Amino acid sequence: MRKKHKQTTTKKELKMDFLVLFLIYLACVLTSILLLCIYSKRTHNFAGGILTDGSQVFSHFVPRWLQRATQKTFHHLFHTRNYVFIILHLALEGAVYSEYAWEIFHYCLELEFSLYHLLLPYLLLIINLFFFILSCMTNPGIITKSNEASFLQVYEYDEVIFLKNMNCPTCNLRKPARSKHCSICNRCVHRFDHHCIWVNNCIGALNARYFLIYLLTLTAMAADIAIITAAFLTRLVLLSGMTMGTYFDDHGNEQPVDIAFLIQYLFLTFPRIVFMLGFVIVLCLLLGGYVCFTLYLAVTNQTSNEWYKSSRAKCHRCHNSDPVKEKPSAYRNIYAKSAWTNLQEIFNPVTYYEKKK
Repeated sequence: MRKKHKQTTTKKELKMDFLVLFLIYLACVLTSILLLCIYSKRTHNFAGGILTDGSQVFSHFVPRWLQRATQKTFHHLFHTRNYVFIILHLALEGAVYSEYAWEIFHYCLELEFSLYHLLLPYLLLIINLFFFILSCMTNPGIITKSNEASFLQVYEYDEVIFLKNMNCPTCNLRKPARSKHCSICNRCVHRFDHHCIWVNNCIGALNARYFLIYLLTLTAMAADIAIITAAFLTRLVLLSGMTMGTYFDDHGNEQPVDIAFLIQYLFLTFPRIVFMLGFVIVLCLLLGGYVCFTLYLAVTNQTSNEWYKSSRAKCHRCHNSDPVKEKPSAYRNIYAKSAWTNLQEIFNPVTYYEKKK
């Protein structure tokens, strides 16, 4: 009876600790993602509504000085050029690779994992850091007085999103087709895609290829570390023979070991490894979705700025059209060619300015 009671208590403590820590972890991840979405430059109406409603609720409980300080902090983080997210990016990579090198690599060597597979994340890290630096440092295609005429000849105006004879009031320059003024960098960029806070730079015609490879290698890093870590934990469980064991549930009944019990046991036995595995899995899913979207834009020869504006143009046509007299014409991307040609344009951007140099 004492043995049964002890095992039941352990099961309860295991379950409680796991659930509390997991909920805290999940809340932190979801809060970070929500804040990134809300405070990005392309805030959607739904996210904006959440922000507005939330601000109204918290304004009754949070002092005004704290509200102003919070607004200034978020404005500085998301709407000005700064190195906060670069430092955060490198710190997260350092934390993941420190845990990988300190525990997982050592354990996997003892379990006779392939050395080449264990070294692959380090190779991906070197490649990723190289293209990360290029994404940060490369001129994205800044439009100036000296190259304005050259950039004006690169793309045609579609007369829907990009109109002829439009000037940038800030730069006092004519706006080439597919260009946009970045309010964060305070400059016009050729074939502007978006401003990335993680590289502290705009993504334009001249660094889009580096950014794409950076995203691909970052996703591959997360996926590879997740696979190795999951394989290590799986092999550990199989070698220990825990899958053939039993435990006593809250009612004192003997139950076969299930997946939930194994996860909780591993969480308390290897908390850092399981936390890291959860982080890289979430990161892999988020990055995987974003990479698919970025590849879709590359294959269809669109930028995220054009994709967003084209969707707004379609909605505007639908709202302003008379359903009886005419049907709204669909927006046509005049820059799209074959998939291979579109990809070539990413890796070999067409700029008259570049050819003349």
